[in-house]
Amino acid sequence: MNDLFKRVEFLANIAIVIVALVLGVVLVKRFLLPGDEPRPIATDRSIKVGTKLSVDGVDWARNERTLVLALSTDCRFCTDSAPFYRQFAQKRSEGARIKLVAVLPQEISESQKYLSDHGITVDDIKQARPSSIGVSGTPTLIIADGTGTVTKSWVGKLPAEKEAEVLTLLQ
Repeated sequence: MNDLFKRVEFLANIAIVIVALVLGVVLVKRFLLPGDEPRPIATDRSIKVGTKLSVDGVDWARNERTLVLALSTDCRFCTDSAPFYRQFAQKRSEGARIKLVAVLPQEISESQKYLSDHGITVDDIKQARPSSIGVSGTPTLIIADGTGTVTKSWVGKLPAEKEAEVLTLLQ
């Protein structure tokens, strides 16, 4: 009986060691090793051209074009994209006639702090859930005409060629 108990204990210890090793490998792969993170793709979730936007307090007719930034303070891709947003805010200030409106689900004061902390200058900040304007993910960039109709949109952290496309359209 004593011999059987020792064998069971030995096998149990080996099983514990194997499970611990497998769990360790999974955790290291998941959290410590760099990997290919999926990026949101604009074609999968972008708002359709021709969609009429409705954002409380935005007078679309006052501007030829409006760029809507649908962001969230807890969106990693929004934060990662902040240098690009600063860049096009600067380009816009160099003469482009386009209004820049940020739409975030957080309170206006929290949104202002977030944008300020990241050096993003906008003309107006609105509090609204992204889904209320037809946006399924953040960050989303939307160009709307003077009637509030979407003419172009992008979703996610944009690759360099898409950033260049946005900058070209803003001129």
